[in-house]
Amino acid sequence: MESRYLQKCLGTCLIQGLAEVARIRPVDPIEYLGLWIYKYKENMTMEQLRQKEMADLEHQRELAVIEQEMMERLKAEELLFQQQQLAFQLELEMQEKERQRIEELQRAQEELEKKMRMNTENIAKSEDSSHSEDVTSDASKTLAEISDRYGAPNLSRVEELDEPMLSDVALNIDQDL
Repeated sequence: MESRYLQKCLGTCLIQGLAEVARIRPVDPIEYLGLWIYKYKENMTMEQLRQKEMADLEHQRELAVIEQEMMERLKAEELLFQQQQLAFQLELEMQEKERQRIEELQRAQEELEKKMRMNTENIAKSEDSSHSEDVTSDASKTLAEISDRYGAPNLSRVEELDEPMLSDVALNIDQDL
Protein backbone atom coordinates (compact mmCIF):
# COMPACT_ATOMS: atom_id res chain seq x y z
CA MET A 1 0.00 0.00 0.00
CA GLU A 2 2.70 2.47 0.91
CA SER A 3 4.57 1.57 -2.22
CA ARG A 4 1.54 2.44 -4.33
CA TYR A 5 1.24 5.81 -2.61
CA LEU A 6 4.94 6.55 -3.11
CA GLN A 7 4.80 5.37 -6.70
CA LYS A 8 1.68 7.46 -7.40
CA CYS A 9 2.86 10.69 -5.72
CA LEU A 10 6.65 10.55 -6.05
CA GLY A 11 7.30 7.98 -8.75
CA THR A 12 7.97 10.22 -11.73
CA CYS A 13 9.58 12.97 -9.69
CA LEU A 14 12.00 10.65 -7.90
CA ILE A 15 12.91 8.69 -11.02
CA GLN A 16 13.73 11.89 -12.95
CA GLY A 17 15.53 13.43 -9.91
CA LEU A 18 17.67 10.35 -9.28
CA ALA A 19 18.49 10.13 -12.97
CA GLU A 20 19.60 13.76 -12.86
CA VAL A 21 21.73 13.14 -9.74
CA ALA A 22 23.34 10.11 -11.45
CA ARG A 23 24.04 12.11 -14.59
CA ILE A 24 25.42 15.25 -12.85
CA ARG A 25 27.07 13.53 -9.85
CA PRO A 26 27.02 16.55 -7.51
CA VAL A 27 29.21 16.80 -4.39
CA ASP A 28 26.12 16.79 -2.09
CA PRO A 29 23.56 14.62 -3.92
CA ILE A 30 20.90 14.88 -1.13
CA GLU A 31 20.90 18.66 -1.16
CA TYR A 32 20.97 18.65 -4.95
CA LEU A 33 18.03 16.18 -5.07
CA GLY A 34 16.06 18.32 -2.55
CA LEU A 35 16.62 21.51 -4.59
CA TRP A 36 15.84 19.63 -7.78
CA ILE A 37 12.50 18.41 -6.28
CA TYR A 38 11.60 22.02 -5.25
CA LYS A 39 12.41 23.18 -8.75
CA TYR A 40 10.42 20.26 -10.21
CA LYS A 41 7.44 21.23 -8.00
CA GLU A 42 7.75 24.88 -9.13
CA ASN A 43 7.97 23.83 -12.77
CA MET A 44 4.91 21.56 -12.41
CA THR A 45 2.91 24.36 -10.76
CA MET A 46 3.90 26.79 -13.52
CA GLU A 47 2.97 24.21 -16.18
CA GLN A 48 -0.46 23.66 -14.59
CA LEU A 49 -0.98 27.41 -14.37
CA ARG A 50 0.07 27.80 -18.02
CA GLN A 51 -2.31 25.03 -19.10
CA LYS A 52 -5.11 26.60 -17.08
CA GLU A 53 -4.41 29.98 -18.70
CA MET A 54 -4.36 28.34 -22.16
CA ALA A 55 -7.70 26.66 -21.42
CA ASP A 56 -9.14 29.99 -20.25
CA LEU A 57 -7.83 31.75 -23.35
CA GLU A 58 -9.32 29.04 -25.57
CA HIS A 59 -12.65 29.36 -23.76
CA GLN A 60 -12.58 33.16 -24.12
CA ARG A 61 -11.74 32.81 -27.83
CA GLU A 62 -14.70 30.46 -28.31
CA LEU A 63 -16.96 32.92 -26.48
CA ALA A 64 -15.65 35.76 -28.66
CA VAL A 65 -16.36 33.74 -31.81
CA ILE A 66 -19.88 32.95 -30.56
CA GLU A 67 -20.44 36.61 -29.68
CA GLN A 68 -19.19 37.72 -33.10
CA GLU A 69 -21.52 35.26 -34.83
CA MET A 70 -24.37 36.53 -32.66
CA MET A 71 -23.56 40.13 -33.60
CA GLU A 72 -23.47 39.21 -37.29
CA ARG A 73 -26.88 37.51 -36.96
CA LEU A 74 -28.26 40.55 -35.14
CA LYS A 75 -26.93 42.86 -37.86
CA ALA A 76 -28.46 40.63 -40.54
CA GLU A 77 -31.79 40.58 -38.69
CA GLU A 78 -31.66 44.35 -38.23
CA LEU A 79 -30.94 44.82 -41.94
CA LEU A 80 -33.79 42.48 -42.83
CA PHE A 81 -36.10 44.34 -40.45
CA GLN A 82 -35.10 47.68 -41.97
CA GLN A 83 -35.75 46.31 -45.46
CA GLN A 84 -39.16 45.03 -44.37
CA GLN A 85 -39.96 48.39 -42.77
CA LEU A 86 -38.90 50.18 -45.95
CA ALA A 87 -40.99 47.82 -48.11
CA PHE A 88 -43.98 48.31 -45.81
CA GLN A 89 -43.54 52.07 -45.87
CA LEU A 90 -43.31 52.06 -49.67
CA GLU A 91 -46.43 49.91 -49.84
CA LEU A 92 -48.29 52.36 -47.60
CA GLU A 93 -47.14 55.28 -49.73
CA MET A 94 -48.24 53.48 -52.91
CA GLN A 95 -51.64 52.73 -51.35
CA GLU A 96 -52.01 56.37 -50.29
CA LYS A 97 -51.10 57.58 -53.80
CA GLU A 98 -53.55 55.09 -55.31
CA ARG A 99 -56.26 56.27 -52.91
CA GLN A 100 -55.57 59.90 -53.82
CA ARG A 101 -55.60 59.04 -57.53
CA ILE A 102 -58.95 57.25 -57.15
CA GLU A 103 -60.37 60.22 -55.23
CA GLU A 104 -59.17 62.60 -57.96
CA LEU A 105 -60.72 60.38 -60.64
CA GLN A 106 -63.99 60.25 -58.70
CA ARG A 107 -64.01 64.04 -58.33
CA ALA A 108 -63.23 64.47 -62.02
CA GLN A 109 -65.99 62.01 -62.91
CA GLU A 110 -68.46 63.82 -60.65
CA GLU A 111 -67.51 67.15 -62.22
CA LEU A 112 -67.88 65.66 -65.70
CA GLU A 113 -71.28 64.23 -64.80
CA LYS A 114 -72.31 67.60 -63.36
CA LYS A 115 -71.17 69.36 -66.55
CA MET A 116 -72.99 66.80 -68.67
CA ARG A 117 -76.21 67.33 -66.67
CA MET A 118 -75.83 71.10 -67.00
CA ASN A 119 -75.17 70.77 -70.74
CA THR A 120 -78.15 68.46 -71.13
CA GLU A 121 -80.33 70.89 -69.20
CA ASN A 122 -79.00 73.82 -71.24
CA ILE A 123 -79.58 71.95 -74.49
CA ALA A 124 -83.09 71.01 -73.39
CA LYS A 125 -83.79 74.62 -72.38
CA SER A 126 -82.35 75.97 -75.60
CA GLU A 127 -84.40 73.47 -77.63
CA ASP A 128 -87.51 74.37 -75.69
CA SER A 129 -86.87 78.08 -76.16
CA SER A 130 -86.00 77.71 -79.83
CA HIS A 131 -88.99 75.43 -80.39
CA SER A 132 -91.29 77.89 -78.65
CA GLU A 133 -89.79 80.71 -80.68
CA ASP A 134 -90.30 78.65 -83.83
CA VAL A 135 -93.89 77.88 -82.85
CA THR A 136 -94.71 81.50 -82.00
CA SER A 137 -93.04 82.85 -85.09
CA ASP A 138 -94.43 80.09 -87.30
CA ALA A 139 -97.96 80.55 -86.01
CA SER A 140 -98.38 83.82 -87.82
CA LYS A 141 -96.57 82.77 -90.98
CA THR A 142 -98.05 80.95 -93.91
CA LEU A 143 -96.72 77.68 -95.29
CA ALA A 144 -95.06 79.49 -98.18
CA GLU A 145 -93.26 81.81 -95.78
CA ILE A 146 -92.02 78.92 -93.67
CA SER A 147 -90.86 76.77 -96.56
CA ASP A 148 -87.79 77.63 -98.54
CA ARG A 149 -88.95 75.72 -101.60
CA TYR A 150 -89.96 77.31 -104.81
CA GLY A 151 -93.61 76.91 -105.61
CA ALA A 152 -94.81 76.13 -102.11
CA PRO A 153 -98.53 76.83 -101.73
CA ASN A 154 -99.54 79.99 -99.98
CA LEU A 155 -102.00 78.55 -97.51
CA SER A 156 -103.07 79.96 -94.23
CA ARG A 157 -102.29 78.18 -91.02
CA VAL A 158 -104.03 74.85 -90.35
CA GLU A 159 -104.49 73.61 -86.84
CA GLU A 160 -104.45 69.94 -86.10
CA LEU A 161 -106.63 68.38 -83.50
CA ASP A 162 -105.19 66.03 -80.94
CA GLU A 163 -106.23 62.58 -82.04
CA PRO A 164 -105.42 59.42 -80.12
CA MET A 165 -102.46 57.68 -81.54
CA LEU A 166 -102.65 54.20 -82.98
CA SER A 167 -100.71 52.77 -80.10
CA ASP A 168 -103.19 54.25 -77.59
CA VAL A 169 -106.04 52.68 -79.50
CA ALA A 170 -104.24 49.34 -79.62
CA LEU A 171 -103.68 49.52 -75.89
CA ASN A 172 -107.36 50.17 -75.26
CA ILE A 173 -108.33 47.17 -77.38
CA ASP A 174 -105.85 44.96 -75.54
CA GLN A 175 -107.24 46.07 -72.20
CA ASP A 176 -110.82 45.33 -73.30
CA LEU A 177 -109.86 41.78 -74.22
